[in-house]
Amino acid sequence: MSISYNSIFRDLFKKIICVIFLINTPILFAQLSGKTDSIYSGIPWFDQNGNVVSAHGACIIKETDKFYLFGEAHSDTSNAFAGFNCYSSKDLYNWKLERIALPVQKLGKLGTNSVGERVKVMKNPKTKEYVMFMHADSITYKSQFVGYATSKTIIGPYQFKGALLFNGKPIKKWDMGTFQDDDGSGYILIHGGEIYKLSEDYKSVVEQINPNMTSGFESPTMFKKEGLYYFIGSHLTSWERNDNYYYTSNSIKGPWISRGLIAPEGSLTWNSQCTFVLPIVGTKDITYMFMGDRWSFPKQASSATYVWQPLLVSGTSLSMPTYQEGWQINVATGIASTLKTVDTTIENTDKQIQYTGNWKHINNGNSGSVSKSDEKDSSFSIQFSGQQIALYSYVGVENGYAKIVLSDKKRKVMVTSIIDMYGKSPLSTPVFRSPLLKKDDYKLTVYVTGERPNWSDKRNTIYGSTGNFVSMDKLIIN
Repeated sequence: MSISYNSIFRDLFKKIICVIFLINTPILFAQLSGKTDSIYSGIPWFDQNGNVVSAHGACIIKETDKFYLFGEAHSDTSNAFAGFNCYSSKDLYNWKLERIALPVQKLGKLGTNSVGERVKVMKNPKTKEYVMFMHADSITYKSQFVGYATSKTIIGPYQFKGALLFNGKPIKKWDMGTFQDDDGSGYILIHGGEIYKLSEDYKSVVEQINPNMTSGFESPTMFKKEGLYYFIGSHLTSWERNDNYYYTSNSIKGPWISRGLIAPEGSLTWNSQCTFVLPIVGTKDITYMFMGDRWSFPKQASSATYVWQPLLVSGTSLSMPTYQEGWQINVATGIASTLKTVDTTIENTDKQIQYTGNWKHINNGNSGSVSKSDEKDSSFSIQFSGQQIALYSYVGVENGYAKIVLSDKKRKVMVTSIIDMYGKSPLSTPVFRSPLLKKDDYKLTVYVTGERPNWSDKRNTIYGSTGNFVSMDKLIIN
């Protein structure tokens, strides 16, 4: 009998690789996907693989019975371009990662050490091609332009074509957005309020139809209702939250009239920055959904979250008067509703919660008692029975990052997550909510990481948290 040593070594190598893969592959979920039942703002969302949804500076377009979410992929180590992700959903609650729609390019303006932001996709009504637009730049933000990419299919892959040209030259601007009018005309929106009309194939600009109308107008976002155009933007505060404001006009060419803020002053647009407004068109109503980003530099991949809220739109009035932690939308009828649940509340001083390390239990006025610690590796934990748990923090300017570990009764890790408890506008709000689990016994542990969201802009202005505190207000168990 002859022996093939090459075959033996090949089989042994395969087994070793398999073992290494299993050891190094994190198991985030034991249950099926990250199932949820509502739109929740300010918490990490999880895709079908249990990974955090990474799609900021985003847009959504609908194709047949699916919504497609395009947004910036990120890492926790750099702001360099990491690709644009595409997710799909039938209900706007549960998201499936389809693919990286536009990956990092091997060479050129969206290659290594470049910046790609504010991705927007529109389907051209004449060519049936999907055209993606973005702010492309160098890592130092000194070589900016509006770029574009194309694809025959909605999920891509998209082919990067370079700069979008107007009179043969790139549009050398930063924050940008898009708008598609009722007649299929496409427009590029630029910070400051500039509006450019696209060619019939969406691959060049034919006209500047509205000049710069104000300073400090970032993250331009537009939608239309009953013939009236609404143009939303934010102040220039880097990734920091601020009070977003809006203009209206009967014509996309203007004149544009300033209408004020879209959320209560000082709420900083519920600690977010606008990126898109999605009209959810149903058989009975249209809900206009504000899509905002709650940035978290440097941990943009793991800890930046989303603020999606129903807008109240009536005549020239546009507002989000209250913050809805969770709400539901019937995508068939277009009707939005308030989330109603029967939950158990456990306050921070409850004896069921076990604290380790240095924690202070502080009276927080109208919000009651809050437990805080900035000692690295201090923690609190609770064992509970149910199918979902939510952590509320009193977010504030001294708060930093916390690590969440949710395990089952056999100590198998179900979910791990890094969450951001910083908020420039202090309030008690959920910062983590687990996916729906099988009803059973679980343990939640929260650790102080000793890190904080903190950054400076091109002018060396310092933003973000001033401390590393983890704040615990209460737990909600379903």
